[in-house]
Amino acid sequence: MPEVLRTFMNIFDGETVSRIVIPKIQRDFAQGRDTDEIRRVRAGFLGALYKAVTTDAKIKLDFVYGDLNDRILTPLDGQQRLTTLFLLHRYAAWKEHVAPEEFAFLKNFSYDTRPDSREFCKFLIDAEVTFDDETLSAELENHENFPLGWKKDPTVSSMLVMLDAIDEKFRDVENLWDKLKAGAISFYFLPIEDIDSTDELYVTMNSRGKPLTNFEHFKAEFKRRLDDIDRELSDRIVLKIDTDWTDLLWPYRDANNLVDDGFLAYFGFLCDVILYKHDDTPFAKSRDPFDLLEEFFGGDVLANVDFMEKSFDCWYTLAKRENISAFFANRVSVGSRTEKTVNRHAAGKIITYFNDADFFGDCVKSFDKNFSLGKVVMLYAFQTYLLNEDKISDADFRRRIRIVNNLVANSGGAEFSNSPLRNNGNRIPAMLEQVDNILVDGKISQTKELAAANKYNFNEIQLAEEREKLSWTVEHPDKAELLFALEDHYLLYGRIGVVDWQRPENVSRFISLFGCDYDKISCALLATGDYQQVDNNGRRWQLGSTRPQSWQNLFHKSTLVKHFDRTQEILDKLLSFAQIFTDELLQRIIDERLAEYERKSSFDWTYYFIKYAEFRPNRYGKYRWENFDAAPYCLAVMWMEQKLSTNAYQPFLKALGVGELDREAFGMKLLLGDFYVTCENAAYVVKNSSDAEEDRLPINQRDGVDTEDRIAKFKRWAKGYLC
Repeated sequence: MPEVLRTFMNIFDGETVSRIVIPKIQRDFAQGRDTDEIRRVRAGFLGALYKAVTTDAKIKLDFVYGDLNDRILTPLDGQQRLTTLFLLHRYAAWKEHVAPEEFAFLKNFSYDTRPDSREFCKFLIDAEVTFDDETLSAELENHENFPLGWKKDPTVSSMLVMLDAIDEKFRDVENLWDKLKAGAISFYFLPIEDIDSTDELYVTMNSRGKPLTNFEHFKAEFKRRLDDIDRELSDRIVLKIDTDWTDLLWPYRDANNLVDDGFLAYFGFLCDVILYKHDDTPFAKSRDPFDLLEEFFGGDVLANVDFMEKSFDCWYTLAKRENISAFFANRVSVGSRTEKTVNRHAAGKIITYFNDADFFGDCVKSFDKNFSLGKVVMLYAFQTYLLNEDKISDADFRRRIRIVNNLVANSGGAEFSNSPLRNNGNRIPAMLEQVDNILVDGKISQTKELAAANKYNFNEIQLAEEREKLSWTVEHPDKAELLFALEDHYLLYGRIGVVDWQRPENVSRFISLFGCDYDKISCALLATGDYQQVDNNGRRWQLGSTRPQSWQNLFHKSTLVKHFDRTQEILDKLLSFAQIFTDELLQRIIDERLAEYERKSSFDWTYYFIKYAEFRPNRYGKYRWENFDAAPYCLAVMWMEQKLSTNAYQPFLKALGVGELDREAFGMKLLLGDFYVTCENAAYVVKNSSDAEEDRLPINQRDGVDTEDRIAKFKRWAKGYLC
């Protein structure tokens, strides 16, 4: 028997269907459950129904399948929709005081899952309501014919929640009953006759993961809208949703063997790309599937459908010839910015610092939850390749995706903005345009040209470096792989400007050096020269520490920090000392430099940094000077990366090894009983609790540089003074 279009009113025609009974084997009514996911499903479905009765956009829901035996319909699929429609019609009859004989057909809908569910359906038909209580459910529960035990029935409690949601959504809709009667909401009904074992069919359908979420409502609405434009196109797309694209998403199915959320997640990604392609943004817009449909059908529908079809098909085509996860695994590795041993350079592969190398699978599983703008760009890049495989060779793609990956890894929050309210506004459209240029044409658009057109995209420093590296690897293809290995180092992650990489020997030397102990590297580097960098306000300084982040800060050039070139120069000088670096070699460099300080009796701040471990805590390598040029011995070791905290301290006090640092003074006072000590640029000063100076230990200096180790001097002096 072919499917027919029905409403909830006219399905009970008496000739084909006289009753609808939800069987015992079916699950409880679920659309009224009180969970975040179900609330979203409920809101989406009621929103679609609301639109159908408040506009001219009637809705045709998806198929209702049913076993028809002696004119009694046992739904195999459609229970959730039918129950909500039952409740909506009963609500409309209450609200508009419809005569009992007109809504008598509602008596023909019942639940056989539990006695309480069945009796509650009868109760709803007979009960009268006044809408005087705070909620409709409260009024029903206070009814004299409502046993308290009913609330323990999950179907009953779910129906009560749904009735409240219906009341909240539809209370201001006028002539609701007449609109339902006029067919504002309909569905396709397919009766299935002569089935020997209905229970067996239930098991079969459930094992196939037949959707019972808002996805079926979404698909029905999508089809209805597309039907109005091009029925042949609509049939083709819906068939692909049910076949090819379901097969595509099946490896990413959820715990219930459903691909619904995966489809909606990828559809959401495509809708975002469509917005970006029109210089728009999803920022601050609803990402509810039904709201996405409004956007999707609000523009050039045929172009949007074409983009959607090609985008799904390209992954389906890939999946037919190769497992998608394997496709990514052959091109992407997940790296680390904190662990030395994780990153392993492999020819033809990039290293991502996101949590999943399979960007498509990651999108399908978490687009609405944890899919960052950087991931959006990376997935778009891979998809662009698949859509242009006839123009891009595999070798070219592997080189070009490395450029995109470097740009993504080295563009921060300021660049990755899709908000028109932030500096330079929504930058993602220009980023996607840049990706197109890189992948399809093998070119990197000039920053000045883009800026002139107000198309700010990736980090400008990284863009300039990528152009330079691209030209160099074209001229030196035999050395390209060595450069890529340097890019994959976890302290650099694509930005290699701190290394003179055009000298190939520096690549292996850098990798060897940073396989050593970080504390020794920091000391040996400072023994070679003053490599530190300072932010533009001239007060917060960066040095290396035992934490990788300190080196990453030093090695990634920023417009907010000065003296990157100095770091570059000192690093290059240290790299010239050896082909292979070891901790022992670094210690010799350190010892030789300390001996030189002693020989010259010249102890600038770098001597103390190298000599005393208190200057080098296991923190971020951040230091604060109020006036570095005038008072280089007056500084604070920062415990936090951006500001002073109670754990900060003056290292010239902490290294003394006596007393207790005053946390309230940010460690700038050393408490010694009734006295405290401070460190001035050329002296230690002892003060009493009234801040009056009690004593002073001058430090001999020449041209503002200590000629004696002030820490050792204080320790000798303090022995007699403290006694």
